[in-house]
Amino acid sequence: MSRTQIREERWSPEPGGWRVWRRQVYLGSGHAFWEQSAAALLHGEVKTRSGFRISTQDKVRSGAKPQIIVPVGPASIHEPVEVVDVVECGNLAGFAYRTLPGHPVCGEEAFILRRMGPAVFLKIRSLTAASDRWTWRSVFWLLLGAQRFIRWRYLRVMRQRTS
Repeated sequence: MSRTQIREERWSPEPGGWRVWRRQVYLGSGHAFWEQSAAALLHGEVKTRSGFRISTQDKVRSGAKPQIIVPVGPASIHEPVEVVDVVECGNLAGFAYRTLPGHPVCGEEAFILRRMGPAVFLKIRSLTAASDRWTWRSVFWLLLGAQRFIRWRYLRVMRQRTS
């Protein structure tokens, strides 16, 4: 079980500098909506439609180590990650990844779609701490602000995905 799953109920900084966040939102309803949303999520569209590029456009799979690329003006930031879990069964679809050395932050992020009757919900969970690299650690407070904005984008694009 990943740290994100263990600590999903906590919201504030924990000892060691870990910050835990989660949010669940209603996206829409119906079988077609579920199918489209699950396919989009499992192909990484929550990231790509939020402005990121991913080194592979394949369906997410456990053990994969894609590079997430963040365009910043003429430059780009590479975020190495490893997909640690993928679920696609019944009324659940989603994935979780952990950051690898060199990522601007240290932690995990999970995106889980849940179907309850006709209703479709998206839950995003994250566990974040400062990077192991001093260059990123020195701007951690800026990264936390960017993270809040990106989470808002994740929720927005998944709502718009099948509207």
